[in-house]
Amino acid sequence: MSWAKYAIEALQQGERAVIHPRGNSMRRKVNSGDKVTLDPVATDDVAVGDIVLVKVKGHVYLHLVKAVRGGPQFQIGNNRGGINGWVSPQAIYGRATSVEAPS
Repeated sequence: MSWAKYAIEALQQGERAVIHPRGNSMRRKVNSGDKVTLDPVATDDVAVGDIVLVKVKGHVYLHLVKAVRGGPQFQIGNNRGGINGWVSPQAIYGRATSVEAPS
């Protein structure tokens, strides 16, 4: 079961979701345990630099859009220089609209 299962379900129904991701791959943009609010997003609104909840090669990540190319396709990677790969619009579940440190 994916750590983001309930967020994905909410986003697919057009609803806002909140997650508290763990890990360091997005450090300085999203720190481990931060509260991240996600909204559904239209493909036309996804841009380089957006933080997205996305599925790449069978794995779910909260990572960055690093590049966009015709089709469209989106290159996904972390904030430490790693690249996960290219995805179609259907692989993007939602975009982060706020990131808050735990209180």
